[in-house]
Amino acid sequence: MIIDAHQHFWHKTHAEVDYGPGSRSRSYLPEDLGPILHERNINKTIAVQASPTIEENEFLLEIANTRKEVIGVVGWIELNDAHAVDTLAAYKKDPYFVGIRPMIQDLPSEWLLQNTVIRNLSKLADEGFPIDLQANPRHLPAIIELLEKLPHIHCVIDHIAKPPIDSGQMEPWASHMRKIAEYPNIMCKMSGLVPEKVGASWTTESISPYAKLVLEAFGPNRILFGSDWPVCLKSASYAEVVQLFEDTVTSQLSAGEKENVYFHNAKRFYRLEDMM
Repeated sequence: MIIDAHQHFWHKTHAEVDYGPGSRSRSYLPEDLGPILHERNINKTIAVQASPTIEENEFLLEIANTRKEVIGVVGWIELNDAHAVDTLAAYKKDPYFVGIRPMIQDLPSEWLLQNTVIRNLSKLADEGFPIDLQANPRHLPAIIELLEKLPHIHCVIDHIAKPPIDSGQMEPWASHMRKIAEYPNIMCKMSGLVPEKVGASWTTESISPYAKLVLEAFGPNRILFGSDWPVCLKSASYAEVVQLFEDTVTSQLSAGEKENVYFHNAKRFYRLEDMM
């Protein structure tokens, strides 16, 4: 059993200009992904929101309730809203709503540390509700401060926090990721490793040191496989992303550890026991 723990669906938003593969100027829907999953023997996926709107939740939940390959939805709520937990409660009635992702990539680093956000995250931490953190390296100090306040929060770092792979620079990203990995409730998605630029070049050799550090810091029990399809299509095919994961991660693992990174870790993090 393999779960792709990070992929997206969307309808195109630009009718006139085509910005190339993986862009919002093209639609990417279940009928596009289905044959790819079948070809790669991938059984289930987690559909992650790509827009910070309530409408996005409805769109993805409709897909999850009609497509057997989609086992869960990571949606969105406004965490800087005093009524966020009430909004979330309504969505949690749908068993496919398995987590939330505040789009901090587009927000100031200190956004996570606002009083209302902290209060809402504290409530979610108390119940162990899954939270994706769409971080860039600049967010990592704020995430460390958040973990000092809420050490029991249940989070996964998306895309290994997008380190500067193109430049080969490791610090301070590496030290920050090691510090975050000290918190046992935090996992990391080995996803989004290829460039988000159409036609950009990349090599397994340039990505490998970053994947190796994450594997060593978090261990095979706290890493999730994610394709980041269709964003990955800007510079790699789905098959190439799978091969990259095999070359940088699973080639070093035992059979049991491979089962964890491909299946059990995602099942445990998103609390999917009732969905399997």
